[in-house]
Amino acid sequence: MIQEKKSPATLLKIDRATLTPLHRQIYERFRAAIEQGVLRAGDRVASARSLASELGVARGTVETAYNQLAGEGYFSAQGQAGTVVSPSLPSRLSARRGPRQAEVPAFEQTLAEIAPPLPLQLGIPALDAFPRKLWARLVSRRARATTTADMFYGDPSGHPALRAAIAAYLRVSRGVLCHPSQVFVTGGYRASLALSSHTLLGKDDRVWIEDPGYPPTRQVLRSAGQRVVPVPVDEEGMVVAQGMRKAAKAKMAVVTPSHQAPLGVSMSLARRLQLLDWASQAKAWIVEDDYDGEYRYAGPPLPALKSLDGHDRVLYAGSFSKVLYPGLALGYVVAPDSLRDVFAQAAQTWSNGSPQITQAVVADFMREGHFSRHLKKMRLLYARRRNMLAEALLKALGDEVRIDLQSGGMHLIARFDRWQECDEELARRAQLAGLNCQPLSVRGTANFRDQGLLMGFTNIGSAVQAQQLATTLKAALDRRL
Repeated sequence: MIQEKKSPATLLKIDRATLTPLHRQIYERFRAAIEQGVLRAGDRVASARSLASELGVARGTVETAYNQLAGEGYFSAQGQAGTVVSPSLPSRLSARRGPRQAEVPAFEQTLAEIAPPLPLQLGIPALDAFPRKLWARLVSRRARATTTADMFYGDPSGHPALRAAIAAYLRVSRGVLCHPSQVFVTGGYRASLALSSHTLLGKDDRVWIEDPGYPPTRQVLRSAGQRVVPVPVDEEGMVVAQGMRKAAKAKMAVVTPSHQAPLGVSMSLARRLQLLDWASQAKAWIVEDDYDGEYRYAGPPLPALKSLDGHDRVLYAGSFSKVLYPGLALGYVVAPDSLRDVFAQAAQTWSNGSPQITQAVVADFMREGHFSRHLKKMRLLYARRRNMLAEALLKALGDEVRIDLQSGGMHLIARFDRWQECDEELARRAQLAGLNCQPLSVRGTANFRDQGLLMGFTNIGSAVQAQQLATTLKAALDRRL
């Protein structure tokens, strides 16, 4: 069947004990599958010959059912392309299906609703600026060169060429000195954090997290059985002294020092050294989530916390979701040299690894110089788009908005004094208007009281679009629902 969702025999189980003719059973089951959304317009169905063989019936039995389905408009013959569910079927079925729509599985509805990111969505790189043609050439070249060895399981720790490319990039751009054997390729930040916590922590171990912070960090740690300890963040980053008062013997701290998520501040040198000193004294680990450290618009990118790590206590986590595109589902974690064997064993236990061809293409993209050129282009582009959104908001809202522009990142924070409602209500109004603004307050605990709207600017294509979005936002905030 199309997309190999289910084999025909599974979809069309027939009952030979009933008096209902076999061709009628096949007809009724196909019709039900179409009306319930299991088969969709344009889906190709099995040939009469192959379906008859799989069901163990005569070919004429299947052809009788197919002819009836075609006669009623459910099927459409496409010559050499075979038989498909009629492409014009949805409009004709809508009046008949009624409540049957609810029978479509929730995950099927979700897949059908996948769409480009909404305006102002957080964490999505500029998809319109991604070098698609270049990427397609690299993918095609790798596909043509595929050998039988490439089709087997790869190293769960990561494709060797990609691990080497990442190590070389980190050495030059982020000041992280590491050997490729210390680099472990994962399915993204969550997978990197899960690998680190499963490998290094026990149940009920306490972990410092930033307050406010990135919600998935809390979710991953709690699901692994750890106890999270929220530590406040100020203009210098995580307040280490507060963490020591709350849980001096915590086993790990998870931080975003280059560009704190979501406040955008950079951790000061004094705080970085204080955090490293605590980890050394407490024999604790630090996970540095450098999710968008490449994007800094005033001066060069800050060196990574890992570059200051003289006691080998920092695990550096990076991702390709923000610098290339999220659909790659690729990230990596750099383990301390003392842990590389432990992490290699953990990777062997927990994962079969990421797709080899995807890793190979990313490695080619990096080794051939495309990655560094792409990052340079994106830094310039994002600086322009950030300014476009800030200027548009000020033009539309004037002194009713205060914009927090930090030195880096992929979003800004807008704070509103005129409206008395909480930021969750303001975000709800914006979302109803089609803008994916997110409330700042929900990123922290009850002790965190800052208010504002988080807005991604990376996919704003022009000043005109920015002004349209700002005007839409003002109208949405003015609307009382």
